[in-house]
Amino acid sequence: MAVGTMANPLDKLKKMRGRSWDEIRTRGGQAVSAYTEKIGFGGRIPTDDEFARLVDKEQFGTAPVIADSLWQSFYINADERFFPSFRRPVDSAHKFRTAFPAAAIHFIAAAERILAGRIDILGLKNLNVGTEIDWHLEPVSGIRSPLKHWKQFDELDSAECGDKKIVWEINRHQHFFTLGIAYWLTRDERFADVFVGHLESWMVQNPPGSGVNWSSSLEVAFRAMSWIWSFQFFRNADDFSPELFKKALKYLYLHGRHIEKYLSKYYSPNTHLTGEALALYYLGTQLPFLERAAHWRKLGEEILLAEIEKQILDDGVYFEQSTWYQRYTVDFYTQFVVLKSLSDDGSSNGTSRKLETRLQSALEFLMHVTRPDGTTPIIGDDDGGRALPLTTAAADDFRGTLAAGAALFGRGDLKSVAGGEREEVFWLFGADGLSYALIDEDEPAAASKEFRSGGYFAMRDGWLDTDNYLLVDCGPVGAIAGGHGHADTLSIEVALQGKTLLVDSGTYTYHESREMRDYFRSTKAHNTVTIDERSSSEQGSIFGWKTRADAQVHLWITDDRFDYFEGSHTGYSRLENAATHERSILFLKNDYIIMRDLVRTRGEHEHSLNFHFPADSKAAVDAEGDFAGGDDWRMFTFGDGGRWQTRESWISNGYGSKTNAPFLMFASKGRGTQEFFTFILPADAGFAKPEVTEVPIDGGRAFAILYRGYTDLFVFNDEHRNTVRTELFDTNFRMTWGRVSGRTGTPEEFVLIGGSKFEIDGTEILGDSGELSFATIRRMGKDLNVNTGKSRFRVSLP
Repeated sequence: MAVGTMANPLDKLKKMRGRSWDEIRTRGGQAVSAYTEKIGFGGRIPTDDEFARLVDKEQFGTAPVIADSLWQSFYINADERFFPSFRRPVDSAHKFRTAFPAAAIHFIAAAERILAGRIDILGLKNLNVGTEIDWHLEPVSGIRSPLKHWKQFDELDSAECGDKKIVWEINRHQHFFTLGIAYWLTRDERFADVFVGHLESWMVQNPPGSGVNWSSSLEVAFRAMSWIWSFQFFRNADDFSPELFKKALKYLYLHGRHIEKYLSKYYSPNTHLTGEALALYYLGTQLPFLERAAHWRKLGEEILLAEIEKQILDDGVYFEQSTWYQRYTVDFYTQFVVLKSLSDDGSSNGTSRKLETRLQSALEFLMHVTRPDGTTPIIGDDDGGRALPLTTAAADDFRGTLAAGAALFGRGDLKSVAGGEREEVFWLFGADGLSYALIDEDEPAAASKEFRSGGYFAMRDGWLDTDNYLLVDCGPVGAIAGGHGHADTLSIEVALQGKTLLVDSGTYTYHESREMRDYFRSTKAHNTVTIDERSSSEQGSIFGWKTRADAQVHLWITDDRFDYFEGSHTGYSRLENAATHERSILFLKNDYIIMRDLVRTRGEHEHSLNFHFPADSKAAVDAEGDFAGGDDWRMFTFGDGGRWQTRESWISNGYGSKTNAPFLMFASKGRGTQEFFTFILPADAGFAKPEVTEVPIDGGRAFAILYRGYTDLFVFNDEHRNTVRTELFDTNFRMTWGRVSGRTGTPEEFVLIGGSKFEIDGTEILGDSGELSFATIRRMGKDLNVNTGKSRFRVSLP
């Protein structure tokens, strides 16, 4: 391309007014560097003589800089400074096959498919890439990206490249890991031959700086790390020669130079930046004989230490509000800490305390949002990638990350949720896994927990795989431009008796379809309220928003008997008839869930309460439309003029794949403030199916719940401080839940939220204690034991 058709870096510099000097200097330097590459300076493979001058003679010694000496120096260093699983390869291979027999079978079978030209990537299974891979071809759309300077690609435009995520994922070369494990386990040279062929063809097809595979520094970083891992697997392979290794080292040097010059410090200061920093640390510690290595190591460490408190909030939540990218981040830092412990010369006095604190907080968040079945909700964006393909577990099973954290910090609570041996522990810590088996399992100190900074509230009965669970999102859409957040404010995820019931719809795609991109991050695709078919946050670009909902937490109470959450958002204040959405949740432990949604407005709107179920769920609406249900649960929603509807929708369990799944919606239309009550109940075998009916009452709303042989009554007080009278009790509490024996009608227990006065059959239970945030009451014989959070006392019934 003629020089005159290229953008001049000075044009970009003019757009930087108002930015910091460091940002101007960084972006300006990157623009100039990229421009000089375009017009023919730099970006070529070093000759042998040039490469010899890039070697640090103090590190390398007096040996000639030839392929054999480079090979020897690399592996001598790796024996001490790479992950311990490679120190005794024969023993490690035996331990892996013994500890993870299913994984061994999986990797060998997957490697056989790679030999046949088929790769599993993202949510795409058995993708045909051919035995002679075209590294610029996006195989789903069939589009081949042009071979031009990397800076000339528009990352957000899929017209000339197809879905770049798919191209990039193939070019991350993480399938080398699969080939490597298969080679380790079988010593079948066919797997090494394919690895060598792929490595050679990639270097031929991807001249330095040319093509889409150089257009993202993060992708360059992932590829560099994959190559370093693969060198360990194929160390003794017949076809992996020192000469090929030397050529690959030259490319790794160019990878490192590209990453450091084009860091995402201001472009994508999120997992892009931390992933790039980790790759620099890999290069700096694993190629110490290069003069640039010390700089890479120092720069990578500085970035990772600086970013940990920016990207992980003080409560452990990742700042972009994405559980997938949170796992990315935790995995990055876990690898960094392990490598640092193996490579540290003592100059920095070990791992920073702030890093340890934030990393453990991030692990604790992932622990608390883990569902009873061991999976993790995929909140926000999911790009399908992994820091390294260290596991055969399902995409939404993060327990390997928790296990690695348990091994790293000796945390019994993390291990109790992670369970038994995990592949991640094996690869990062060696065959002995830092004696993972010797770590005593400790149940986490709390069942339910708030993450106030991130805006998540996790509720559960306990830590058994048969417990109930609910997670509510009342946080920001996301940091920076909110690029990886969704319009999911006040959305919930639910599991009943260990079985996942309500789920986030997922992500599916970034680039394949704008319609699908917008749907999967819309409010409609989440378990929350949609008004007038609009999203609570208005979408802009595929990674941006025109408006973002502002969420507020009003109240959080956690107790042995219940959890209570109350929050709101202003995302619908932009509508012509402005509206606000408030959601309150009473999580009755070992029982069921009561949820109240209030839409405050003066105008007329259409409202829908959205409920998304796993693809294998048998969720349906009963013939009369009175409730939704499945084999072992029922859901009742009450709202003026509302009715249940069944809709077709999708769930995406991995980037690039989607499947039909049940989507039920309670829809209504009304003018002015609208109120909805939803009851989500297990339907236990041996008991009649639960039933919920609304009963008339003055001054509030009341519902009778027949459940497990009990008769429960839930009362909501419309006017706070007014007394609502029922046949069972009188109360001025905002919410009152009571249970009586189905046989005798004897009061059994009560949960009260926000009030001061409560009487049973004329007997005052609470009256002189002032305003209380909550109270619980349980019958013991003829007495009622009362807990107000401030005091405990006993009242005798007549």
